[in-house]
Amino acid sequence: MEYSIDNQFMLSCLEELINTPSPVSYYEEINPVIEKYAAMFGYPVTYDRKHTAYITLEGEDNSKTVMVGGHLDTLGMIVRRIDDDGCLRVRQLGGMNFYSMDGETVHVVTRDGKKYSGLMVCQSHSTHVFDDARSLERGELTMVISLDEDVHSREDVLALGIQHGDLVYAEPHFQYTEKGFIKSRFLDDKAAVAAIFGMLKYLTDYQLKPKYRTLLAFPHYEEIGHGGAYLPPEVEEFVAVDIGLIGPDYDGNEHSVSICCKDFSTPYDRELTTRIINQAKKAGCDYAVDIFYRYGTDGSAALKCGNNVYAAAFGMAVYGSHGVERTHIDGIQNTAKLITAYVLDI
Repeated sequence: MEYSIDNQFMLSCLEELINTPSPVSYYEEINPVIEKYAAMFGYPVTYDRKHTAYITLEGEDNSKTVMVGGHLDTLGMIVRRIDDDGCLRVRQLGGMNFYSMDGETVHVVTRDGKKYSGLMVCQSHSTHVFDDARSLERGELTMVISLDEDVHSREDVLALGIQHGDLVYAEPHFQYTEKGFIKSRFLDDKAAVAAIFGMLKYLTDYQLKPKYRTLLAFPHYEEIGHGGAYLPPEVEEFVAVDIGLIGPDYDGNEHSVSICCKDFSTPYDRELTTRIINQAKKAGCDYAVDIFYRYGTDGSAALKCGNNVYAAAFGMAVYGSHGVERTHIDGIQNTAKLITAYVLDI
């Protein structure tokens, strides 16, 4: 069964999602984007108290409820200290690779909605000045943000309205190449969200209903481990759509959809995962089955928090995860096809 997924729509959706900041816990800008795309297909959006966005699709059979989730939160940082010279120090929100952040433009969002740009660098920022500029480890204790403002002291920064607890996010640098590769920060997990909307457009275009009542969920706390901690109680199956990994132990690649049968903490449900593998075959997906280390999803978070669900996970594989990432439009298309096959239960 072949599905005619609209790649151009998914690319446009992905670029808008990527360019809308949503570091962990910052939902104010991205939730309206989800509302806009839901409205394109005639659906309202509801929220829980964690600001998770839900789109509800009525099924051919509403006696069972399944859920497909793609998290909106991206790696970010939070201001922990303002140095005497006006530089900012941060804590990470999620598994930041600080080596990829050296020399990056970042943005600080204050509690009252002001935004300031800055340069994130190692405190030993110049080979002309510091003997350890190349060798000093990049991490929370050695990286600073030099604001693009005329500030010279802690007091100058406080006068801007910046304080402890303000959020920080990096420039994404979205790029689509003529060969179909997509390079950007935050493909984790906005490429999955674009694939979910690709599936929703397909159902709308062909006037199809999912087999069962289906919730599309978009949480904000996956990168710190509790995005899937709460699930609506009627959900019986939860499929987390999240990135696949690329490395020596893995069969997945940037063109395929990776089906995760085990992550760092748990194997996923055998029957549901087997069913998804068979659906990938029937849908003609380029797919791989892999076991991921140093990796978790909202699916495993849901299980660890005691939700009574069958859980599974799959998604497009990315190269260079948690830095500037790369995937291919084929991988997003294969992911959208598999989501479609799952909700239609072919």
